[in-house]
Amino acid sequence: MKTDDFDYDLPQDLIAQVPAEPRDAARLLVAYRATHQIEHTIFRHLGNFLEKGDLLVINETRVIPARLFGKKAGSGGKVELLLLKKVDELRWQALVGGKRIKKGTRILVGDTLNAQIVESLDGAERVIQFDQPIEPHLRRLGHTPLPPYIHQPLQDVSERYQTVFAKVDGSAAAPTAGLHFTHPLLKELEEMGVRFARIVLHIGLDTFAPVTEEDPSQHRIHTEWCQVSKETVQMIRETREIGRRVIAVGTTSVRALETAASHSPTGELHPYTGQTDLYILPGYTFKVVQGLITNFHLPRSTLLMLVSAFAGREWVLELYQTAIQMRYRFYSFGDAMLIL
Repeated sequence: MKTDDFDYDLPQDLIAQVPAEPRDAARLLVAYRATHQIEHTIFRHLGNFLEKGDLLVINETRVIPARLFGKKAGSGGKVELLLLKKVDELRWQALVGGKRIKKGTRILVGDTLNAQIVESLDGAERVIQFDQPIEPHLRRLGHTPLPPYIHQPLQDVSERYQTVFAKVDGSAAAPTAGLHFTHPLLKELEEMGVRFARIVLHIGLDTFAPVTEEDPSQHRIHTEWCQVSKETVQMIRETREIGRRVIAVGTTSVRALETAASHSPTGELHPYTGQTDLYILPGYTFKVVQGLITNFHLPRSTLLMLVSAFAGREWVLELYQTAIQMRYRFYSFGDAMLIL
């Protein structure tokens, strides 16, 4: 298996720059693993492909305004910070942009916050220590980060790049498969007997990073914090008992659920709170997930590899070519697939 096996060519004009309006007007490619049949519809009609008792597992993480602008103490040189992961009350892992930002560099953020680089990590990553907890200041000083391939300004970005069920602050990026849901669609699905379970996985920017190693198994995936609650575990058990399907909304829900199962010696699902570095490649045996709602992912990405593990690499790449030919929109603000 080589990283090149997960490559494909995408016309630049198919990279969605703005989300569908309304959210559930996005297109939906429905793909059946058993028969390799496909259907084309819109996300608003998701309920046509679900049944009473099916369980959708959604990620309640909320994107924080993690992009900060500051200046170096003394020289006044510009500095850009992108918070990736909280280490403790005062320290964060972050991507840092600016000249000669090394250990010991002091940074002023706004007119009240002081920070210092306390550790240099790989590339532009640093550990930053603030002089006080940053969270109370993020709404005033922070900006919502968008993926690097989105170049068009977006009105109300702090809410539009957010799922309607987002509750728990902590992500640097949105769980984009969930962006297609609206409150009326959630209500409609619940009324037909579809249930919703909730997990939390706080997403870092590694989700956008292409795999650069020739052998994808040599890629180092970053750790992310996740939580699978006792209530969610119970709902999954009940769903299995009645013979219905557990359908993950997004690759983050897949990773959280499969992480929880992988921490059990028997593979049974139990509640889990902690870090995950689960890296799902073809050959992986899924223990929990039976269906997947997902967007169209970047070439050579760990997310495309996960989807390929779930549905088969060759077929997934065929689905991508079909989507390109039919001019589906790709990436974070793009259209979706339902794989059953």
